[in-house]
Amino acid sequence: MDFCHSLTCLLPCFLGVLWGFLFVCFWIFVLFFRVYLRCLTGCFSCLTGSNMFSVFWDRFSNNLHQWELYNLLHWRQNSTSKARTCGGEHESSSCFNRPMLQCMGVKPGSFTVSGKVPNDFSTARIPHFSRIVNARFSKRIQAKIKDLLQQMEEGLKTADPHDCSAYTGWTGIALLYLQLYRVTKNQSHLQRSLDYVKRILRNLNGRRVTFLCGDAGPLAVGAVVYHKLKNDSESKECVAKLLQLQRTVISTDSELPDELLYGRAGYLYALLYLNTEISPETVPQSIIKEVIDAIIESGKNFSKEERKTDRCPLLYQWHRKQYVGAAHGVAGIYYMLMQPIANVDQETLTELVKPSIDYVRHKKFRSGNYPSSLSNETDRLVHWCHGAPGVIHMLMQAYKTFKEDKYLKDAIDCSDVIWQRGLLRKGYGICHGTAGNGYSFLSLYNLTQDRKYLYRACKFAEWCLEYGAHGCRIPDRPYSLFEEPVTRNYRSKWDLRYGWSYSLPLRHFSTGDFPVSSV
Repeated sequence: MDFCHSLTCLLPCFLGVLWGFLFVCFWIFVLFFRVYLRCLTGCFSCLTGSNMFSVFWDRFSNNLHQWELYNLLHWRQNSTSKARTCGGEHESSSCFNRPMLQCMGVKPGSFTVSGKVPNDFSTARIPHFSRIVNARFSKRIQAKIKDLLQQMEEGLKTADPHDCSAYTGWTGIALLYLQLYRVTKNQSHLQRSLDYVKRILRNLNGRRVTFLCGDAGPLAVGAVVYHKLKNDSESKECVAKLLQLQRTVISTDSELPDELLYGRAGYLYALLYLNTEISPETVPQSIIKEVIDAIIESGKNFSKEERKTDRCPLLYQWHRKQYVGAAHGVAGIYYMLMQPIANVDQETLTELVKPSIDYVRHKKFRSGNYPSSLSNETDRLVHWCHGAPGVIHMLMQAYKTFKEDKYLKDAIDCSDVIWQRGLLRKGYGICHGTAGNGYSFLSLYNLTQDRKYLYRACKFAEWCLEYGAHGCRIPDRPYSLFEEPVTRNYRSKWDLRYGWSYSLPLRHFSTGDFPVSSV
């Protein structure tokens, strides 16, 4: 009896030690396997140029290391299995990345997120939100930003001195430092932005009129920087020069397109940007209305030419193609027309914009992705400029404007495409890179409060932090806002602010929307 009693007492201890030993062995095996697979990935990529192993590695990491999710988003076990509230809404297991948790053998509902997330993401409430992403992740991002800034400043010594655009030139750098100032409140960043603004304003060429690729961008950014420095005379001078471009924009004789990068929608963005950043009266509403009317009239005329008035009342082309994406296509134009600050009348939105969006929705591939143009049947590109990462912002804005669930459903389908296919060999850029794709998750998280999308955004950011480790292509202008690596600095700031202070690069209020989207 005594022997059996002793054995009974010792057995739990023995099993506990055995379980601990097996647990340690398992994680040692996992560690060595990860190192081996990483080395194999690098060797294979160098020899063949293929990213097959990289894709496998990323999917393997996402499935195997879900404990990072708990560490990253402060998951904790809820022993009482009581549901918590999330910003006033009932929080259920639908907030979790269900397939990922199930592959780890975790039952939905057995974990909850610590901390209550407010619906109002105003700057004053950001400190409460900082509990979602831990300090270690934030410190890693801060260190990477510092490193990338040093690389950027060194690389800019050989950059094109005449490229003043926000897309690939010096205005993008000024915009970066302006964003750094917003996040850190460090006056030296604002002064650095001013240095670039002065350089830019001396070299305007007058060839284009948009925010990203023309003179409107440098003038708008210059006006905002001078405004923040309390230099109202210089700020007003920049605004006046910007408004002088309007004649070209609204002229019916102009060859100007309507899209975002080179057309009227890009100029409209600059006007709305000023009214958001400085004051709602900076640009008179009458001027904004004239630009909007020109965009709408152009879309109606081209739709009539194509005999699609009933199906798509507003239709646009660029270089004789009816593009869909955010950069050159209808998604970017419709998005700008739906901006609340644009004050487009409800009748126009309902009778012209809404059916046009529905027409584009019906062009969706079975995968959930969208074509680059209406005539293209190839499901290939997953970029902001062409594909789901650009269209998703239009769909989310349509959901906010028209309050119909079909737009949110399509946006969620886009996000799944981006999660599956959004890590790109083209690089880390905003326009056609991984950083730009990651913004969709932040926008969707802001809209739905589903932490799955915040997790996905953080994982894309984590991938971007490993700059140079994926065998990605080197862009033509590597030190630019929309190509790289300024992109990663810019995007890292939203990750950083989810650690302690996040805001959209082109807005003064907190959001996860894409740069050059909401204003």
